[in-house]
Amino acid sequence: MRVNRPEALPVGRRVAYWRVRRKLSQQVFADRLGKSKSWVDKIERGVRSLDKVSTLQAIAAVLRVDTAVLLGRDIHPVEVTERVEDVERIRAALSRYEIPLGRPAGRRPVLPVDRMAREVAHVWTTFQYARYPQVVDLLPDLLTDAQRTHAHDSEAARVPLVEAYRITAALLVKLGDADLAWLAADRAMIAATGDRVLVAAAAVQLGQVLRESGWAREATSAMRAAAYRIAPPVIEYGSPIELSLCGTLLVQAALAAARYGDDAAVTELLDEAADLAERVGDGQDHHRTGFGPTAVALARATAAVDLGDARDAVTWHEKTIQRGGWRCLPVEHRAAHLVDAARAYLEVGDPVNAGRVLVDAARIAPAEVRHRPTARDVLAQVARDPDAPATVTQLADTLGVG
Repeated sequence: MRVNRPEALPVGRRVAYWRVRRKLSQQVFADRLGKSKSWVDKIERGVRSLDKVSTLQAIAAVLRVDTAVLLGRDIHPVEVTERVEDVERIRAALSRYEIPLGRPAGRRPVLPVDRMAREVAHVWTTFQYARYPQVVDLLPDLLTDAQRTHAHDSEAARVPLVEAYRITAALLVKLGDADLAWLAADRAMIAATGDRVLVAAAAVQLGQVLRESGWAREATSAMRAAAYRIAPPVIEYGSPIELSLCGTLLVQAALAAARYGDDAAVTELLDEAADLAERVGDGQDHHRTGFGPTAVALARATAAVDLGDARDAVTWHEKTIQRGGWRCLPVEHRAAHLVDAARAYLEVGDPVNAGRVLVDAARIAPAEVRHRPTARDVLAQVARDPDAPATVTQLADTLGVG
């Protein structure tokens, strides 16, 4: 599914684009405007026109953009500083089809499965340390090698192939390329078919991709199905791997439900995930999920922001980062959460703390703020606030965010 650039869209679609970028459901957006959800839906679909300057200004204020942006004039959307050529190398690696087409394998040797597994583990670790430029550099060769090794020994090499696709999807979601991420997630699901554990692991990235592509309801449905498929018949006897994957998929379902404002589903899914997390405990990272009680608590904060309950989100954030499990999470996970925390602080009118957590995110994972569109977007919002700390202004200037 290709997402159009905002400047190429009608005004109603631009409103929808920026509403999604601001993580607002139609209901929350309507409430802040003092309008009905039906009114917002008609505006976004172009059924109703936006011809009053006062209404445009009110919408722009809620979305924190200039009115000119909604009108398609002088648009300078906040974008990730993408390494376009390198991302295209990933696209090329996904597009070669040299194995099914019988193309020459070139001079690179076929790696044995154990070596391939080590290579995949190294790239996963690099991703979890939020070293995204290095991952971009490594992925093209990793994908090519994983495909060749799988062609040589399809059963033994299935795990590293699925994991290579999972890393690719996870990275591309970070870089804001939902189309290409969807291709990688789809490849992972196809390669995993027949192995319930691998399918569950691949579904984690599928959930992320569906959510970021605007298919939140579909994401909730798919993640529920995947979670209950991997759930052990008797929870008390479930393995840590099953519980971690099931719990992570429930979290993904809840985060998707938050995107369309289903409070009840969010609470139900996260409560269910929390029960599983207590059995797993913190400090685990089965199938690169980082699942545990702390991860579920952080998900409650993220969901609260998307539901428009920013004060609850701040409360969850401030309580959860004091837990011992906070430091056990991968750097990438912590930095991504800090960006969500900045969104929450902005919503409650606290640009100082929003700036503080953004600076913390940039300190522990510079690439999270430098290369992730969502993070740069939040940074731009904070930097525009007159009460923003000087450190945020300096960070925005350094990264060319305005």
